[in-house]
Amino acid sequence: MLKIRVLLIEDNRLLRDGIETMLNEQPDIKAVSAAGNGDAFEKAEKLKPHVVLLDLGLKNQNSLKVVSHIKKKFPGTEIVVMDLIPVHADVVDFVKAGVSGFILKDATLDDFLHTIRTVAKGAKVLPPPLTDSLFSHIVEHAVQTGKVDRLIESVRMTRREQDVIELIALGHSNKAIASDLNIAVHTVKSHVHNILEKLALHTRLELASFAHTKEMAGKNKKR
Repeated sequence: MLKIRVLLIEDNRLLRDGIETMLNEQPDIKAVSAAGNGDAFEKAEKLKPHVVLLDLGLKNQNSLKVVSHIKKKFPGTEIVVMDLIPVHADVVDFVKAGVSGFILKDATLDDFLHTIRTVAKGAKVLPPPLTDSLFSHIVEHAVQTGKVDRLIESVRMTRREQDVIELIALGHSNKAIASDLNIAVHTVKSHVHNILEKLALHTRLELASFAHTKEMAGKNKKR
């Protein structure tokens, strides 16, 4: 049987050793681990992994740069990011950098193994908290085309709702937005409520992440 070669890049030694042991208990997986430093690339060169499991919160390196480096040097390697609850902006950034899947660190063993096996076959896997929102479609579109901004712009918003999103991206409070737009605070709240419904989001924090992503997409488009 051809085993799935997995390279695990994780700073936490206990977690690193535990995941490696767990993976090597599977008949179809061969795993080797590495700390979040230069030895990870040496092991990638030697192992030529099918899948890289990458901790999103590496202490010694920027995880996004690690993704870009791996994809540049080993374009055929699939990358899966591990995190507790990745925010929307992070998900889009990592997808655009070449990440194929996401695993939450509180995932079940079955979900964990399913993600690795699915990604190894060339499919894409989103974190469960995002799959029931419109944001999942934005990310799926980014996976296929690398173009996030067009789909974001295709979500139908009124001009006023777009103004509110732009100000939220700048970190403005409802009171500040009301002052900037010369409208009542309760009107701002109403706009935020409508925006959340249109985007199938649930909280202002999720909306802030979406707003930040929209702002970044706009800036990248102007470059």
